[in-house]
Amino acid sequence: MDSHPGDTAKNYITVIPVEYPRSRVYPQPPEYMVEPYNDYLRERTHDDYVSSDYKLNPEAQYEDRGRLYTVSKRFEREKPHLSTSYLDREREWEKSLNSHAAACQDPGLPVSKENAINTNLEMQMSESHHNEMNPVQRMALSICVFLMSRVVIHMELEDGANATAQDLLQCVLQEEQLALPRLAASMFSLWMSSSILELQLKPYHKPYEIRQKWRVLTNKYSTASDARLLRDEPVLSFQRNVFFSRRAEERIKDQKLLDLLYEEAKYNILEGRYPCEVSHYIMLGGIQARIELGPYIPQVHTTQFFREQQNKFLPAHVSRSSWSWLRISGKNSPEVRLLEQFKRIPSSTPSRKLVRKYLEFCWSLPYYGAAFFQGQVEQPVRDLTSLITHQDISVLVAINAQGVYVIDNVQCTLLLGLKYEELSWDFAKPSQEDNPDCLPCLFLQFMVLENGTRVSKILQVFSKQAPMMDTLISVFVEELKQRTAYVEESERPLYDTSTDSDGTVHKLTNTQVPLTMVSRREQPQSCLSNKLSKLTLATFDEDGRCIGQMGSWSFSY
Repeated sequence: MDSHPGDTAKNYITVIPVEYPRSRVYPQPPEYMVEPYNDYLRERTHDDYVSSDYKLNPEAQYEDRGRLYTVSKRFEREKPHLSTSYLDREREWEKSLNSHAAACQDPGLPVSKENAINTNLEMQMSESHHNEMNPVQRMALSICVFLMSRVVIHMELEDGANATAQDLLQCVLQEEQLALPRLAASMFSLWMSSSILELQLKPYHKPYEIRQKWRVLTNKYSTASDARLLRDEPVLSFQRNVFFSRRAEERIKDQKLLDLLYEEAKYNILEGRYPCEVSHYIMLGGIQARIELGPYIPQVHTTQFFREQQNKFLPAHVSRSSWSWLRISGKNSPEVRLLEQFKRIPSSTPSRKLVRKYLEFCWSLPYYGAAFFQGQVEQPVRDLTSLITHQDISVLVAINAQGVYVIDNVQCTLLLGLKYEELSWDFAKPSQEDNPDCLPCLFLQFMVLENGTRVSKILQVFSKQAPMMDTLISVFVEELKQRTAYVEESERPLYDTSTDSDGTVHKLTNTQVPLTMVSRREQPQSCLSNKLSKLTLATFDEDGRCIGQMGSWSFSY
């Protein structure tokens, strides 16, 4: 994740000035902002989440855990009852994060405001309501909200320091030139993001205060160097709400909403945050080119044209070629394949249909709509040379309502993908809290068949953002438990975590657009298959005995 919307802000081309209210009388949130998805959830089926031999939660309070073993009890988290409504889910996320903050303090000391801000994502800043505004707070502020569609909403705020995320979100939603429907209020949220840290803001958060605390937050939640922290500049963006249901999204017909979702999905594809096969990247690049360039014109859209423009349509790791410096295009070069894909799309195909097909493919990716966290995992040590050159792998941990996915963001490939039915997890504070090189970690435990024997594997993900990962997983798991109480309509399987292969790729029917979907079974080398050989794992037998340790594992039994 080397770049971020903030890095490319200079490419935005449309700026919409907004007349912001001069007084602090803001409209109340409309009723549709707090409507839960109950009617929608009742339509879903129990078959979506099939029970397995092992439980979702490793805590002691869930006594019947089958043959899945808890790794660490060093941190106990509260699991309050969780409502299925969108706002209630966010409130429970906040409560759980606050419990993390309290647990990280000295038991003999109260939780200070500064420590709470440093420790949890939610950054409790409500105390400012009880203090008088200083002259800086009374000054008018210019605030820009970046949309993924290369549009910027520019606001002049008289009382900008006290404007909340809800205030700014309402201003975006009410902008006449955007003309967004009411559903956008639950589909999108404001995010404060940079290449180091990405935060989805709560309605009551004050973006100005969060920006003022950004250096404190990045120090707390990243291992970036001081030089990089000094250069880090977050942006305020209008992005998909991580809690919005994918199935609800698939039912959307409004083209304005689909266009915004397409732009965000395109960004994640081009940044390599959504790992795909090279053929899938080529397919998506061809669709994107057709949307942006229009129908194929032989005199314009040549191999040379796509060689020069391919970085706009393909991720960097796909567009790079060992022979690119020769300026010679072979038949399998990215630009040639991209051109062929572009030419295959009929000139009569409307852009709205192409946008829909692009999204349909992205919806089939298991990590679609995930929140991304940065971390690192140990590489296996295979010989003396690797022991000397041994370094951790930088990873992205993608978490959504379906599961947890560990992604190598350099190679842009999936290392481990687990649905919640397939895993148990735990969070642990650093064993040496005074040592800056000793990081918090997230444990992921899952079952595999190894030489015909059922064993349990455990992966350790080191990250200062592990508390946030643990909290978000907790929210989704609690919601999943409640959903199983409904009699719901079956959801088609999206993919298979198996590394077995039949090599098939299923194609969409009833469309002229050449689009393939993610197959349920892929080659072991596929970017969508689990790659356990690249991970440092501990192995347990069915009786809970550790039968294999790698890397820095050290347990007491």
